Order: sequence, then C-alpha cells, then structure tokens
Amino acid sequence: MDIKSIMPMITAVKAPTAKPGVGATPGTPSFSNVLQDALSKVSESQKQVGQLQRDYQLGKEGASLEQTMVAMQKAQVEFQAAVTVRNRLVSAYTEIMNMSV
Repeated sequence: MDIKSIMPMITAVKAPTAKPGVGATPGTPSFSNVLQDALSKVSESQKQVGQLQRDYQLGKEGASLEQTMVAMQKAQVEFQAAVTVRNRLVSAYTEIMNMSV
C-alpha cells in the first residue's frame, strides 16, 4: 500500500467545527491536518531512504550501509504505524456505519 492511496481518505475526513469554549481550544490543529502531516512525514522519510539506497548503490562518498539500513528500518516502522492507524480508522468508521439509529 502506498501513502498516495491513503491521502484521499484523509482529505475526506473533516473535523467538526467546534464552538469556542466547547471541546477544543483555539489554535488547536484539526485531526485531519495532524494526520495529513504525519503521512507527509512518512512519505518524505521513504523518499529519503530511496535516495540513500541510490547513493549507496552508486558508491557515493558518505553513504554507508549502516546508515541506509537504519533509515530503511525507521521508514518501515513509520509506514507500519500509518497503516495501523488507517486500519483502525476504517474499522471505527465501519462500526459506526453499522450502528442502528
């Protein structure tokens, strides 16, 4: 699964507008903005890993195998966390949609 396939789902999520003094403090970012920022960071880390891999394969100076492997593992953990959040959101959405009114 790619981050680009998750982004349309995130942009479709709209946080309800809170009335001042009820539930949210002024200046607090919305849930969709926080989630979108997190996914952007995951995407950026995957791009950086790709660049590190190319640099290592081309033998560029300063590109070490250890640095590349650590960056790959960090990006993988970040991506797995993003997928887990997405799965929980879909599960919660499905559960809410199946509730009887």
